[in-house]
Parts: sequence; C-alpha cells; structure tokens
Amino acid sequence: MAANRAIPAPAVDPTNKPFWDAAREGRFLIGLCKDTGKHFFYPRGVSPFTLSNNVALVEAKGTGTIYTYTVARTKEPHAVAYVELDEGPRIFTNIVDCDLDALKIGQKVKLVWKPTTEGAPPVYMFTPA
Repeated sequence: MAANRAIPAPAVDPTNKPFWDAAREGRFLIGLCKDTGKHFFYPRGVSPFTLSNNVALVEAKGTGTIYTYTVARTKEPHAVAYVELDEGPRIFTNIVDCDLDALKIGQKVKLVWKPTTEGAPPVYMFTPA
C-alpha cells in the first residue's frame, strides 16, 4: 500500500463497536464459539458454526500466514490478501510496509494498525514478520 494512501474510517455500529474500541487500544479481537472452541472473524454475537449466541470476544496474537494475495499495480500499488491467523480464521486484509514483489504464499505476517481519516479507530493490516 502506498505510504500516502488515505485509509477511510471504518463503519462503527453497535454490533462492532467492541471490536473498534479494542482497536483504539491496540488490541485485535476475534470471535470464539464456546460450543465448538473454534475462532472466527469477523467478531459477532452469533457463532457461524452453530448459530448459537454462546460466543466471546478474545484477543488474538496478531500473527498469521499469507494464504493467498494479489498486487494491484495501480497509481498507488498495493497488496490485498487472505491471511490465515494462527488461531485459524482467514481474514481479508492489506499487506503493507514491504516490497510487494517479495511477497509469497505461506509467508509469516504480523498485525500492524494503520491510522484512518477523521480520528476514527485504526484499521488492521499485516506486514511481513
């Protein structure tokens, strides 16, 4: 992602406010289905595995592996990817602060928070570990 590319503010609503509040504190939360013990993303009040509301928000390590990616060679070149978190879920994100030509599937990455416009919560992205 280009260093000067403006990042739009996330849409915060009552269902995702705890996630974005934690983001302001530098904490990355994911969902945990208490019935199955499986993690999921995006965090929400219902398990995608059981449709039960027996879920919790838990802090993730913020590390993972590039599952797949693509580089957009636009005016502001940037990489988007699915990152498989160490806890299991795959999330769609940007890969930043790196040589885009050096990215590889299977590469280890770590979470970075990027500021957004208008003083909104920062947005999660990943960079090579």
